[in-house]
Formats: sequence, structure tokens, C-alpha cells
Amino acid sequence: MLFNSFGFALFLPTVFCLYWAVPHKYRYILLTLASLIFYMFGGPAYVLLILTDSFITYEAALLCDRTDDRKKKKTILVLALLLCILILCFFKYFNFTLDTFEKVCSLLSVPVQPWTKRILMPAGISFFTFQALGYLIDVYRKNIQPEKNYIRYLLFVSFFPQIMSGPIGRAKDLLPQLVEEKKFDEPRAVEGLRQMLWGFAKKLVVADTLTRYVDVVFDDPTQYFGLTLITATVLFTFQIYCDFSGYSDIAIGTAKLFNVDLMTNFKSPYFSRSVKEFWGRWHISLSTWFRDYVYIPLGGNRCSEKRNAFNLMVTFLLSGMWHGANWTFILWGALHGIYQITENFCHRHLAKKEYRTMKEKDIQRTVPWNIGHFILTFALVSFAWSFFRAGSISDIFHIVTHMTRGLGHPVNSYLMMLNNMNLYNKMVLRLFIYIAILMAVDFVGLKQDIYALFGKIKTPVRWIIYTLLTTFVIVEALNGGTTQQFIYFQF
Repeated sequence: MLFNSFGFALFLPTVFCLYWAVPHKYRYILLTLASLIFYMFGGPAYVLLILTDSFITYEAALLCDRTDDRKKKKTILVLALLLCILILCFFKYFNFTLDTFEKVCSLLSVPVQPWTKRILMPAGISFFTFQALGYLIDVYRKNIQPEKNYIRYLLFVSFFPQIMSGPIGRAKDLLPQLVEEKKFDEPRAVEGLRQMLWGFAKKLVVADTLTRYVDVVFDDPTQYFGLTLITATVLFTFQIYCDFSGYSDIAIGTAKLFNVDLMTNFKSPYFSRSVKEFWGRWHISLSTWFRDYVYIPLGGNRCSEKRNAFNLMVTFLLSGMWHGANWTFILWGALHGIYQITENFCHRHLAKKEYRTMKEKDIQRTVPWNIGHFILTFALVSFAWSFFRAGSISDIFHIVTHMTRGLGHPVNSYLMMLNNMNLYNKMVLRLFIYIAILMAVDFVGLKQDIYALFGKIKTPVRWIIYTLLTTFVIVEALNGGTTQQFIYFQF
């Protein structure tokens, strides 16, 4: 079920009213059933995957807790992890493996019977799998106690606001909230609705509008060059941010209606001054997951410089693979690994001597330095997004080799870009205003809680803004003519 669908507009109020109407002891059961029904709209049979993953990790966690034998505990952990990862890999990489095998055979002139069978990947499988694996690892490490009630644990894995695209919750923070007795908190619910409205605005107004112009180019980038490719890449940079952070805002806001706090997933990422800082602000639930369960166990940064570079590259290659079964995602992950390795080298060897032993966040920088690094980081991240959006390696090669072509003739390049992307000057201005408002809100959000700040506006003015923004979102969504699926549903 899409958040931006009529079905969700009926589903959420119904669940909300029932949740606060039934006695506390039944609420977690109601939420569990609602979550499974919510997921069934994407494919009823795939609910079995959630039940399977949750049962494996639930039983494995209990077995780990019951045994004191370290070897047995590790064996249980490894087997359970392998089972869940194999399930994930089958649905996520089956088609990719077959396609790669057929291409290799074709290159080697080896005859092979083409496969027509294709596996449809369940939406959100990577998210609920990683959430379940994180829980099991935390129990193994004795960071948390295992949940004894399977229905409560199933609710943790399948909680409907976050099941499709996160945030990837941690058991120590989320599980207690889902089962503790609550009273309706009106201020928190209002803040949640506020955050949902902003999330819908980002998705339906900005992301879905940008999609029309981004897809024109990236569906066949080999037909374009120069400013057209650059503009499409920059627009996709904002499209994916508004699409994904919009989903996160709606998910976090929805959870607040049930007096549940999900972890923050975005913190003004395009104001980062380094790629490392960017990953501390972008998809935080995933980046911290890889940090805690992959990067640190590999040795983190408490090792030699070469080993640290290896740890970073492995982590980002796995992150790329997590995002999708395509070599473009792996190259995207590798590029971010190279970015961070290069940043670390520059900090350790090229920075001022007094800065080399300091953390980046503790170094006082001038305003021009900050602005320069905002721009540089944005450019690097945007360039990497072109790898992420490209459909194939050949498309990436074309983009990289043709992105600067024709820039020596700016007027002609601009006019050609407008024609190629079916844009016109008024729409360019409109997109610029959308992005400027987005960045202004993010800039304020660097130091303040934007939703709490908005709540301090005088009531009449606040309700006028609510009404205008809601009306504008609905009109824009209807004018769009289509309901665009959230980008991260494919992961």
C-alpha cells in the first residue's frame, strides 16, 4: 500500500481510531494485524517472508540467550544469519545472477538456454531483513534481552509505517515503545501530522514533479550530453532526497500518531561539508547499521590506514549491493568508498599538522571554507547519484564521458537542455523555488527542530498555512496524473 494512495487515506484513520479505542492489552495485536494487512497490499504471498524471517531470528535469539556455550551461540547466530541472507539474496539477486551468467556466456560464445523465469522482489525486503538481523546480533552481543512474545516481536519487524522503506529500527529503542502502555498524546500527534504534511509535500509536489524531467534523460542518457546530463543529475539529486526523506517524514509522523518515536533518518544532508558528514546525515538508520554491524566488526578505524581503507571499501560495496541487483549500485558504493578513503588520506597527510589528530567536527572553519566544502561535497554526491540512477554500466560510461561536452557554448547548451527535457523558463523558475524552499527549511533544521518551531506560530496563521499547503499538495498530486511509487520500495 502506498502512502500516497486513497487506500492509505482510509487505512490510517481506521487503524488510528481502533488503536486508541481498544484496551491496552490488545493494542499490539491490533497493530500487528494492521501491519500484515498493510503489507499484503503489495503481495499477499510475501507476508510469508516476514513470518519466516521473524520466526528464524526470534527462535535463534531465544536459543542464543539460553545457551552459555560460546561456540554453540556463534553457530546459532551464523546459521540464522545465513538463512535470512540467503532468502534475501534469492529474491533480490536471482534475476541479476541469471542475467550476468547469460551475458558472460554470450561474451565467451558459449551457447546457453535463455531463462524466462523472473522472480518478483517483495517491496521492503531489505529493510525488514536488516531490522531482524540487527535484533538477533544485539541479542547475541547481550546488548538487549530477547523478546519472549512472538507477536510482539513480529510487530517490531513488520510495524507498518516503516516496513516498506524504513527507518530501520533498533530493538532497544523501538520494541519497548510498541508494547508499553500509552495515553493519547495530542501535541505529539499534531507534530506527527505536521511532519506527514511536509513529507507529502516533498514527495507529491517536488519529487514527483522532478521525476517527469529526470526520467526523460535517464531512461536513455546516450541521447544527451553536456548541460542536459548535468541538469538531470542535479534534479535527480533533489528528487531522490525528497522522495526518500518524504517517505521517512510520513513514516515518522504516522508513528507519532500511535505515540511511537522512530529514529531520525535525514538531517539536512546536502549541507554536509564532507562525504563522511553526508553519510552521518543521509539514510542514518542504514549508515549506522552498516557502521555497527559491518564496519566496526571489521576493525573500523582502530587499525592501520590500509586496513581502514579496506574496511571502508568493503562497507560501501556492501551498501551498494544492498541498494540493488545491478552493477551500477556496486559502482556507486565503490565511488563513495573512494571518496571517504581520499578524504581520510587528505585529513591525515595534507591538512595542517594541528588538525591531523582532531576530528573534523571539532575543527573550527571559516565561512568561506564551509561554503566551498558544501559546494564540493554536493558536487561529488550529485555525480555519484548519476551512477545510482543510470540503468547500466554503458550508460554510466556515456554520462561520465559526455557530461562536460558543449559547455563552452552556455547559451546553446541551456536552450538545448530546455528542449531535451521538455522544460520552459517558467517551469525552471518554479523548480528553483521548490528547491530553494526545501533548502531553506533544511538550513533552519540544522540547528532547530523545524516541526516544533512551526508549532509556535500563532494559531490562525498556522491553520492558514496548513490549509494552503494541503490544498496545494492535493492540486499538484491531481495535476500530476499518476501515483509514483517511492524509489526506495525497490530495495
